[in-house]
Amino acid sequence: MNSRAPGYDEAFVWVWLPGTTEPVVAGRLHAHGGRVAFNYGKSYLERPEAIPLYLPELPLRSGELPLPADLTMPGCMRDASPDAWGRRVILNRTFGSKSRALDNLELSELTFLLESGSDRIGALDFQHSPTVYEPRSPTGANLDELIESAQRVEKGIPLTPELDQALHHGSSIGGARPKALIAHGTAKLVAKFSSSSDPYSVVKAEFIAMRLAALCGINVAPVSLAHASGKDVLLVKRFDRIQDEGGWQRRIMISALTMLALDEMMARYASYQDLAEIVRHRFTAPSNTLRELFARIVFNILCGNTDDHARNHAAFWDGSMLTLTPAYDICPQGRAGQEASQAMLISGQNRMSRITSCLDTAHHFRVPHEEAIALIEEQVRCIGENWNAVCDEAKLSQIDRNIFWGRQFLNPFAFTNLEGKAASLALLADDIRSGTRP
Repeated sequence: MNSRAPGYDEAFVWVWLPGTTEPVVAGRLHAHGGRVAFNYGKSYLERPEAIPLYLPELPLRSGELPLPADLTMPGCMRDASPDAWGRRVILNRTFGSKSRALDNLELSELTFLLESGSDRIGALDFQHSPTVYEPRSPTGANLDELIESAQRVEKGIPLTPELDQALHHGSSIGGARPKALIAHGTAKLVAKFSSSSDPYSVVKAEFIAMRLAALCGINVAPVSLAHASGKDVLLVKRFDRIQDEGGWQRRIMISALTMLALDEMMARYASYQDLAEIVRHRFTAPSNTLRELFARIVFNILCGNTDDHARNHAAFWDGSMLTLTPAYDICPQGRAGQEASQAMLISGQNRMSRITSCLDTAHHFRVPHEEAIALIEEQVRCIGENWNAVCDEAKLSQIDRNIFWGRQFLNPFAFTNLEGKAASLALLADDIRSGTRP
């Protein structure tokens, strides 16, 4: 049974409006009766440049705003809250408990918002004060310090004050794996570390998938590999920050889970087909976006990324329209057998990790059947033609190459039940896997 520690019941929401480098207070979150409600501040509503933090969830009007059905807090606020890894860091720094003890401790959602780092993904931050903004930004740390911090958290060892400062900066990032936020020159990066429980090089697997996705023409966040303390580190360039002469602008981001008006308990109902409907009506460049999203579904299946849940898709929000962000967190998942399913439904109740699933839903993305086959063929060929070069770039061992090839990447199950012209895709994949065709 989990125990809940005392926490905060109030937080003030600050936002970086589009094109600005300084935050303004937007409103107040208040926890009561197991729910967290939001209301805009009077000063914000009076700003001529004010925008709704997300529509239809938080329209610009006074008073406490009603929550969407079945949600206990606004989804766009939950998007800014830490997920599994960030929560573990905060629990460690709050309680200094052993790892098993952390599993039985809970903090309120507002406490997680107020205790996590201020340089979080997106353009929101959370403060105790409605008038004074005090960023929770620790001093810089090198990768060796960050890796040591991550290892101590994984083992449930309390952090020293210096290591706590090093890792706290990244406590607001989503996801379950060890990571931190760092700055390098004029770029801001997410650093992802290997874990002591990794059965293979997960960090390199994500690097390879992201590089191959880019070569396949998908819009992805730039990645590179670093090495520190004897461990691999994946560096992902952040796309929610823009540097100008006055400092850093921040871009508001909304997850697909929030667009679909779902929370974590309902994430299994998230559907690409439903997301495509939102793209058609609420996104900039809907036709290009639909084709890009379709290409991402195909690539996820071809590379074995079954962790394509709705928080791993996002869009920028400018106050009126959504724009798809670059792809991120494309990470092949461990897979011993053949049959697999995607985290999101592809169409109807089908989530099977097969190319037939993509072809059956292509019309929802305005991709004609023959064009869909051609797109899939291009990706299969691209993976085959670039596999060795990208693996060499990652310095991937032959053992790990054997683990990934034909299991995560181009798994035969993905090509089952193909008929007609699409049947040639299975033959092509067979030839590429066996090395008889480039």
